[in-house]
Amino acid sequence: MINTILFDLDGTILPMDIDKFMYTYFNEMGVMFKDLIPQDKLIKYIMECTELMVKNIDNVSNKEVFVGRFEQLIGGDINDYLNRFDEFYDTLFQNVQTATGRNELIIKSVLLLKEKGYQIVLATNPLFPMKANHHRIRWAGLSPEDFSYISCYETNKYCKPNIEYYQEVLDEIDKSPKECMMVGNDAVEDMAAGKLGLKTYLISEHMINKNNIEVVADYIGDYNEFYNFVKSLIKL
Repeated sequence: MINTILFDLDGTILPMDIDKFMYTYFNEMGVMFKDLIPQDKLIKYIMECTELMVKNIDNVSNKEVFVGRFEQLIGGDINDYLNRFDEFYDTLFQNVQTATGRNELIIKSVLLLKEKGYQIVLATNPLFPMKANHHRIRWAGLSPEDFSYISCYETNKYCKPNIEYYQEVLDEIDKSPKECMMVGNDAVEDMAAGKLGLKTYLISEHMINKNNIEVVADYIGDYNEFYNFVKSLIKL
């Protein structure tokens, strides 16, 4: 029986214009690092390191993968950059909120699930540090404390759509696939959880389907339909 709901963050709990989000994110980061590295080179390095995290299958955290390659690329002292990244997420990153929004129905859905006794997990792709995840949760109108587990690049060793990512999350929360449902807006990254045996719910608003694949999900609906689905679930 399902007793745990895993949620994606960007585009699911946090509605957003992904293109505007990425543009604003890299623009603000370019400002933060302007005295250390040209913006175009910074973006190129970050994208290369991010791609390596997604492909990571070694027994090391995504952060270790990112930092290890980034240090090679800059060919200098990594500490100045790490300190600047840390400062960025406390300062200029807040300006990226302008590319996001809030949806009262998804907020109500999360809170109703908690009220009904379901364990709530934030299964966001662990490409960001935890503090960035906390900020985005608050932008969405929720609190980090609403979630029993939040994936992040400091601790997770795999990324979506790798099936190992979902197994890693389930191991951390001590749940079996049959106890869980994954809710997300990405037809590839989020619905990959179904391959492990989790039930899946694809949020049709802000849906991402980059390769235009055939959508495979147990349920598909917009925010309103998902809220009605949550209302129909039994209380545990």
